[in-house]
Amino acid sequence: MKNSTRSNVAKFCFSLSLLAVSIGVEAASTVITNANVFDGENKNLQQGVSVLVEENKITSIGKTVPVPEDATVIDAKGKTLIPGLIDAHWHTMFANASMSELMNSDFGYLTLIASDGANKTLMRGFTTIRDAGGNPFAIKQASDKGLINGPRVYPSGGPISQTAGHFDYRGRYDVPANSTDPLNYLERNSLAIVADGVPEVTKRVREQLRLGATQIKLAAGGGVSSSYDPIDVAEYTYEEFKAAVDVAESWNTYVMVHVFTNKGAQTALRAGVKSIEHGNLLSEETFKMMAEKGAWLSMQPIFDDEDAIPFPPGSFQEAKFKLVTKGTARGIELAKKYGVPIAFGTDMLFDPSLANKQGKFLTKLTPWFEPWEILKMATHDNAQLLKLSGPRDPYPGELGVIKEGALADLVLVDGNPLEDIKLVANADKNFVLIMKDGKIYKNSLSK
Repeated sequence: MKNSTRSNVAKFCFSLSLLAVSIGVEAASTVITNANVFDGENKNLQQGVSVLVEENKITSIGKTVPVPEDATVIDAKGKTLIPGLIDAHWHTMFANASMSELMNSDFGYLTLIASDGANKTLMRGFTTIRDAGGNPFAIKQASDKGLINGPRVYPSGGPISQTAGHFDYRGRYDVPANSTDPLNYLERNSLAIVADGVPEVTKRVREQLRLGATQIKLAAGGGVSSSYDPIDVAEYTYEEFKAAVDVAESWNTYVMVHVFTNKGAQTALRAGVKSIEHGNLLSEETFKMMAEKGAWLSMQPIFDDEDAIPFPPGSFQEAKFKLVTKGTARGIELAKKYGVPIAFGTDMLFDPSLANKQGKFLTKLTPWFEPWEILKMATHDNAQLLKLSGPRDPYPGELGVIKEGALADLVLVDGNPLEDIKLVANADKNFVLIMKDGKIYKNSLSK
């Protein structure tokens, strides 16, 4: 038995050694020459410039830059250098696991699925994600420490809803619930949390902040994937939202809410919520209110098309999906009309083949935005949303831009995505260099 145990330990250690080989390559400094730079903010490319990266920051940009003796020099050969992409509504734990796996698997197994998914997310050029609910804390820690390949993570922790709300995945007949009941599997692992009333909401928000949440996620209305709540339902009272906002603000951060319709959104906005997630079916009145309060719309360009989330045909969830996707275009138009700041996110759920299309969803914005505006949204603008975390921001420095002093999250594109945004849909082919925090995770230029 002892020999068997030693053998297993040896195999495990060998596996870890192989894993270490795949971790990003860190050079003391890197110089990227002959690049056409999209800086994340401006429409025009900076032609034929060089970028010096020292440790994890961009320290010089220009026609010529200092070249340290120990620098790795990479000739971009006229390709387009853009900031690393940011997804403002991603689910680390849910994107690559099926609903059946989520409900019936050990949490350790789900974390391994998420670890593999984190690497794939980074290889799609998304160097940062704002996690909109789940328990990505282990993935974040492992990625930050260099144990696995993955993006930067701004975790919300377990998403919180009321009984019968969007994050209530208990059985329909698991009633009555009382204070002596143990937490269910999803709650124990901070995958989905149920809280009713001001005291419970206050406690659950504090728990997620204790775990390391950079912002808090609540449900303000019915959801597509949930089992019980129709889309039109308004969830949580003003007092419950205000309790969550007060706790978050006492930690100098903010609350984001899942909602599609008006009553829940307006109640949340009055309580001080800063980010509306989805908002497909909101009225002009609600968008005016968002503009007045400076709230963000974190929208997802989801449509009932070839990339629709594959809910069972004829199911409650499929019907809700079809309903909300009818409002996507109008929601974008109203946000633009009233000057509501828009963040880009994807909200990929329960299907690894769909998660692989993360970049493709940027191309779905072309009816409303120019390619440079789309890239600006997924870089500079999303980074401004992340700054709402204030001192809870785990990554001091500037993201979403290519400028001196910014964090070195960079993607080199074979072609010009400002002319052909579809290039971002095929990262495997078109992203020839991916750098996060000054480390190179992909370099196919030498092939």
